[in-house]
Amino acid sequence: MTDQPTAPTPYRVLARKYRPATFADMIGQESLVRSLTNAIASGRIAQGYMLTGVRGVGKTTTARILARAFNCIGPDGKGGATAIPCGQCSHCLAIAEDRHIDVIEMDAASRTGVGDIRELIEGVRYAPVEARYKIYIIDEVHMLSPQAFNALLKTLEEPPAHVKFIFATTDIRKVPVTVLSRCQRFDLRRVDAEALAGYYARIAAAEGARVAPGALALIARAADGSVRDGLSLLDRALALGEEGSVAGEIGEDQIRDMMGLADRSRLFDLFDLLMLGQTAGALAILAELYQSGADPALLLQDLLDLTHWLTRIKFLPQAADDPAAAEIERRRGRELAGRLSISVLTRCWQMLLKGLGEVQAAPSPLQAAEMALIRLTHAADMPPPGELARRLLEAGAGSATPAASPAAPAAAPAPMNGPAPRASAATQGPAAPAAGLAAVAVEESPRPAPPTMAQAEPAVQSLAPLSFVDIVALADAQGDLILRTNLARHVHLVHFEPGRIEFRPGPQAPTNLANRLGARLTERTGRRWVVSVSGEAGAPSLEQQAQAAIDAEREAAERHPLVQAALAAFPGSVVEAVRELLAPAAPAAAGESEAGEQEAGEQDPAAEQD
Repeated sequence: MTDQPTAPTPYRVLARKYRPATFADMIGQESLVRSLTNAIASGRIAQGYMLTGVRGVGKTTTARILARAFNCIGPDGKGGATAIPCGQCSHCLAIAEDRHIDVIEMDAASRTGVGDIRELIEGVRYAPVEARYKIYIIDEVHMLSPQAFNALLKTLEEPPAHVKFIFATTDIRKVPVTVLSRCQRFDLRRVDAEALAGYYARIAAAEGARVAPGALALIARAADGSVRDGLSLLDRALALGEEGSVAGEIGEDQIRDMMGLADRSRLFDLFDLLMLGQTAGALAILAELYQSGADPALLLQDLLDLTHWLTRIKFLPQAADDPAAAEIERRRGRELAGRLSISVLTRCWQMLLKGLGEVQAAPSPLQAAEMALIRLTHAADMPPPGELARRLLEAGAGSATPAASPAAPAAAPAPMNGPAPRASAATQGPAAPAAGLAAVAVEESPRPAPPTMAQAEPAVQSLAPLSFVDIVALADAQGDLILRTNLARHVHLVHFEPGRIEFRPGPQAPTNLANRLGARLTERTGRRWVVSVSGEAGAPSLEQQAQAAIDAEREAAERHPLVQAALAAFPGSVVEAVRELLAPAAPAAAGESEAGEQEAGEQDPAAEQD
């Protein structure tokens, strides 16, 4: 009789094989471990726990350790709840193998309905079969429906003494506060890259593999604080074996090829060429990295990370001593941070961030990445905003000589009973493709402005509107926005006096606008108003008058020598808007202030009455 060949042991991924069995095995969660250990040791076991954090930081692992801690009976079968489960008793072994009858795990992502929760609540009434506590572990609890949460509330607040609830979620904001208030909440932190690299080094040694420290640092950085994500990457790295490695060691270059990352030294070369404005060299390095397997989106993400790191070095020089960075990275990082200004780095960050979104959405990521880098090199030789403003001011001052300077632009004519043009003081227009927006200060003599709708409100509050603007403001104040829009947009005023209005309605005006306006005014002012329709052309509507004032203001600003210098410096730019800059008033001398107040009092009868 021949022996039957034994089946090979199925492979277990590293994330399951090295899952922590006790609190002492967890990394990066010292505060959580200390709080739970002290609570269990002192007998302060709550009825509900809420564990929250990003993926792969140990939420489900913590829940299972708690289940073992609550139900452990020790090797001799006489122990009680302990913060250090023995791992040898029947309960510890059954929970570790996911076969304990009194530890019920439920995935809320697949069982979201109220019926599932009702089934759970029915089981709560029964005592545990063999363990000390019946424990319900609900993963991704935020996926439960509102009805399911409501059905759970009462049981969660006053559960039987033999029941404990442990919830885990990656989105704590979706969990109702009524549920949170009934649980003890614990936030699991991301694990820093240095701790992850050390942890992965221990696991690689236990697996009999040799992985270079630089390769482990790359895996830890790509894990982004998630222990499980890094273990999955380490699993892939160990599968590389010794193929192509030096002296049996898995090197940094192999990990970069596996993850599609760019070579770090070439990344610094690329960033240096971008900051020097050398487009051809930058595109050549991009093509080289792409041919070697680098993903364009990951490449721009690496450039963003590098920009952020250099900016931090500007403010926190000790950031250049990051142990997770190689010596060449620290040296070149200090060099670049010392050479680049904050304004250049922030501009680089904004342009790379926009380029990353384009790469992720474009049908050809490589082409989008090339366009983003071309924009960045084009903007590299741009002067800082302060220097740009100084050059424009000098250019404007040189061209605005007394002989050549045109006359100051005249104030725009005030429209009849319409909104006043704004006092112009700044123009903004889009610059050349990579130049951003340029703001140019324009000095102009102050212009008196006719009363606007907002300034006419005191008159509106009286029972006798004094102008058509007051009528429109009254409708606005009363919340009659439809009437206000029709008056401002479709009415061409022919004649106005208190109690009588004559106008020509526009083609889109309601047919009953005159009757409606007369009735509203009579009702709100307490006097009879006669509103009639005329065949005369009348004045432009208030909206047309306002637009004409804006156009006149823009044309006046475009004639200013300083604005013309800005437009010449940035071909293709236009004046988009004119905004007012209020200069701070200079403090007047005591004698001048008193004289000014006295003069104002003599000229203003209202001041004398006050």
